[in-house]
Amino acid sequence: MALSIPEHYQEVSLRLSRVLDTVGLEENIRWQKINIWIQTQKMTSVTYYGDLLFGSQAEATTTPGLQSDIDIILPATATVIQNLESWVPEVVSYLAVSDENTPPGYIKLQGVEFDLPLLMFNTTSENLKVDRYGRSVICHDNDLFNRPYAGMRNGPAVTAIIGARLTVDIVPGIRLLTWPYHAIGWIERNRSNNWPSQKAIDLIQKTGALLVPVGHKHSPEKHLEWRLSISFGEKLLVWLFNSTQYKCYILLKIINKSIIKPIVGNDVLSSYHCKTCIFYLIESTPSAMWQPENLLLCLELCLRLLYNWTEAETCPNYFIPEENMFQCKVYGHVKGRLLCVLSNLLSQEGRYLAKISCDNIGEKLVRTCQHPLMELEIENCDVGAVLFTSVWYHLTTIYDLICEPRTLDRLLFSQEVVQEINTVLWKCYCSINGSKLASKSLSREFPDQKGLDMAQELLLWGSSSDVASGKLKLAAFYLALDNFDLAEDVLNELHGNYTYKILCLFDMSAEDIEARLNENLSISEIISHCLAFPVIYEPSEIKCIPKALIPEMFRTVGLDQVNPDKSYLENLARVNPKVYFHLLEFICHYRQNNTSHENVALDNIIYVIKHDDLDFKDTGLNLLAYCLRQKGKLMNAYNILCKSMKLKKQQNAAKWQIATLINAAFRLLRCGQ
Repeated sequence: MALSIPEHYQEVSLRLSRVLDTVGLEENIRWQKINIWIQTQKMTSVTYYGDLLFGSQAEATTTPGLQSDIDIILPATATVIQNLESWVPEVVSYLAVSDENTPPGYIKLQGVEFDLPLLMFNTTSENLKVDRYGRSVICHDNDLFNRPYAGMRNGPAVTAIIGARLTVDIVPGIRLLTWPYHAIGWIERNRSNNWPSQKAIDLIQKTGALLVPVGHKHSPEKHLEWRLSISFGEKLLVWLFNSTQYKCYILLKIINKSIIKPIVGNDVLSSYHCKTCIFYLIESTPSAMWQPENLLLCLELCLRLLYNWTEAETCPNYFIPEENMFQCKVYGHVKGRLLCVLSNLLSQEGRYLAKISCDNIGEKLVRTCQHPLMELEIENCDVGAVLFTSVWYHLTTIYDLICEPRTLDRLLFSQEVVQEINTVLWKCYCSINGSKLASKSLSREFPDQKGLDMAQELLLWGSSSDVASGKLKLAAFYLALDNFDLAEDVLNELHGNYTYKILCLFDMSAEDIEARLNENLSISEIISHCLAFPVIYEPSEIKCIPKALIPEMFRTVGLDQVNPDKSYLENLARVNPKVYFHLLEFICHYRQNNTSHENVALDNIIYVIKHDDLDFKDTGLNLLAYCLRQKGKLMNAYNILCKSMKLKKQQNAAKWQIATLINAAFRLLRCGQ
């Protein structure tokens, strides 16, 4: 089936390519970096007797924002052969061997006699151990690799820091000067597009491989296994990338670091997975496709390939496809989270690019792009990340409470579930966009009624996203219009249809959840009946929020030191749904002079903050202080704000309220009250 490519992809691709040039990915700069590392390699080879430079720095596939480290391989003085015909008398040699129990991509190194081409069996020494077959093989704890280096141990590597930022990983290894038999299939592979060329294949074949003292994570003999690393070949292949392939690979790494890892974790998808992905894609696609105007298309083809691998729980090594690099990494909840984030990225038609904070790429692209589909605010995607995290947090909490794992296998990781999660997220985005549209309409001198009607429709669509947050945004919208009747209707619906217990962020028993699941409800139905997400507002929604929440959007203004990559996310107004529910009740009754109901709502806020284990508790305390101030209880409000400051000293909106409170107190003193 032919791909349906959105019209704006070519324009965005060309602009994105130019933006990447501004962060050091221009071709002439790229080759200057490569030449610098080639010269550095020559110098270190003389100085340190064969040090080998690898990694993103040596490949020139990094940017200042990625902060990639340098990998240095220190080869041991040992000769590895792949058959006894290659044995040389009076040279310490080891034969690369494997068996049915050796994982693909790994080998063992069996000792060979010094004066005869005979293999060693049942011989032990400081360097040799006996494996399950009686072979005398090299173990990782031997004199060949125990070299003293200053730095922090990280598996077989020693990590050292040079200067202020540069990190160096020093890894011991052994050179295999001939092409490994395990990767012979790569040499003979059929390639329809002639990439890499036969000349490049011949050159890569001559580079051989490296053997690194790392065994398979779940192998009983991992201390005797060595991982095959075609590092020389990988570096040459990356150097062969054209400009679009080069930018696509770096962009894929940036997306992994900026968007994927914050959601799925740092130890799931690595830069090496990204490199493997683009190797396979370049080999299997026409070379004419890799042009600047197709950069976004190529990037999304990479994301789709990663999605397919995640769904199959298989990422084949490029040189040794039998090695599954997703084994013991991508499964269960991790697989579900990764599928969800990749699916969401693929559904956005490039909008996720606006989220990239690394090297300010997203901000530069938004300023550059004029197409309506790309006129986005960077922060919009940050809210999406919060929503993703919230959805998956709640789902995993549900399944953790269920005793029988069959339910997890039955429901969580199918394609239907991913679509259900996207449905929930779409409803959340409807609420966000409705609130933003309403705020924009209310900002005008004469509010745009057509815009308000559309905003109301969006908010109504999004009101069923979960138990409370969508409905609370709808109620706040009605309060912004001074429509107290509709606001009360929404709040009464929340109060009448949902128990006090369900309205909590999450406070259901395993039996309650199991009962829901046994009703064969969909994931989106389970969420709409059982879960209440945090209520999140962007600054562009400022006209649709109560005045009490406005200071939360300016928490980082002033003396607080903020990470500029996270400053916007820090200035989102985020509040627990239960606290927000009672706050809206208080405001609704306060503005209608309904004192008795107003006091009940205030008591409920105090009770929730005092007895519940709240997220964003500092915000809850600040909102309580606002309510107390409206009641004229300035000293009580001040004490509550002080408690909030003790709870969270930095980036706390209580500072604004304390300042305005002191100002109000001085005004009262001047008036003699």
